[in-house]
Amino acid sequence: MVTLRNNSGTISITSEVFANLAGDAATSCFGVKGMVTCSRDGGPWQLLRRESMSKGVVAHMNDDETVSLELHIGVDQGVNISAVCRSIIKEVKYKLDKATGVPVKSVDVYIDTIIG
Repeated sequence: MVTLRNNSGTISITSEVFANLAGDAATSCFGVKGMVTCSRDGGPWQLLRRESMSKGVVAHMNDDETVSLELHIGVDQGVNISAVCRSIIKEVKYKLDKATGVPVKSVDVYIDTIIG
């Protein structure tokens, strides 16, 4: 949890909020099919529905009051993976900074499956 203080009061933001914002930003990018997670028995990757996409994101709160993110995604077959990753990183950093004011230290994008 990150706590922001100013002269008006205090705001606490949980890692779940960061995960939801990051998942929403990532899935809005071209070529992204959705967030994914591995099944419990170690089977194939599963595409997550919109309401549970935060399960494909891991948010780490850093000691310097920044956030680091890991995103697990599935992409469309035939897209330029490098361009998709750059787009995701840029969009996630922008939307999280705009929504929370908390600096994003890093965004690690893991392409776990290609859906085609």
